[in-house]
Amino acid sequence: MRGSNSCTRRETRSRLLIMRNPMARPRQHAPEVLHGQVMAVCDAWLRDNPVHTLSLRSLAREVGCAPSTLLKLYGSFGNLLQYVNVETLGRLRAAMEGLEGTDPEPRLKALATAYWMYAQHEPYRWQMLFDYPLAQEGELDQRQNDMIEGLFVRVEAALTEYQPRMGELEARRMARTLWGSVHGLVQLGLSERLGVWQGQSLEVTALLDQLLTTTLMGLKYGPREP
Repeated sequence: MRGSNSCTRRETRSRLLIMRNPMARPRQHAPEVLHGQVMAVCDAWLRDNPVHTLSLRSLAREVGCAPSTLLKLYGSFGNLLQYVNVETLGRLRAAMEGLEGTDPEPRLKALATAYWMYAQHEPYRWQMLFDYPLAQEGELDQRQNDMIEGLFVRVEAALTEYQPRMGELEARRMARTLWGSVHGLVQLGLSERLGVWQGQSLEVTALLDQLLTTTLMGLKYGPREP
């Protein structure tokens, strides 16, 4: 009994010390609140720095928790970064929304321009989508795939509206071929690898316009015979 009373007194003293000194309490984070803080810190970091300069330890320090707390919430640093990619895909989707009311040709050009503008505005976030592997399974994989598919669906819809005789499979292939070319121009534009003409850098927007004009001109006369 004496040992039990002694233990109880020590516990009581510890609680009193914590009450008198709130800074002695360990910081508690609700999962939703912690996730929001983590995403905010990642957002601030990626405005000026590439993802490879971010570590679990530095992120935990900025959030104000232990690295083990983040591992408990996300399972791994890789999974944490996948949530950042989901946010990036959501922002990219938002940048391309509101472009549905125009004719297919200007709509496709607006989608390509929006893609380029987003990459310019948030280059480190955009680059992270392609430098860091996307999720391979589970909920994150499904969410990412749904968002990526949503982008291609927009392109497919514009292509089939422009050329109604285009079959579903050809539209899927053409959408991915066309957007692969758009992506390549954006990537080269960000890295300033498009070259110069008469002392001036070639403009990404002009090259995107030329790409889409030429592609759609070829589609105007209908799908190719098998």
